Amino acid sequence: MQDILLQLAMAGSFGAFVGLLFRVTRQPGQASAFRFTLVGLAAGITAYLIFYILTRTTGAPAWLLPLLVLLQVWLWLGPLGPKPRRIGKDSDEPR
Repeated sequence: MQDILLQLAMAGSFGAFVGLLFRVTRQPGQASAFRFTLVGLAAGITAYLIFYILTRTTGAPAWLLPLLVLLQVWLWLGPLGPKPRRIGKDSDEPR
């Protein structure tokens, strides 16, 4: 049980870190920067659950987990992710 929680925490923190890196590579001036970290955290946890199921059913190798985390974060913050919103001149979000 302790191994599962440790791997889950590591996958979640790696996903949050990759989400933060995704935020740094975006253009400045976008609203809700904290959302990238939260989406990365959720993607990391989801990737670990997929990895756990694959490990129990097919015996997937350990190197697959970081690849799944990167893929999930890229999918959730890239093509399937939130659309960028620009902050206006008066620091008010557009509607």
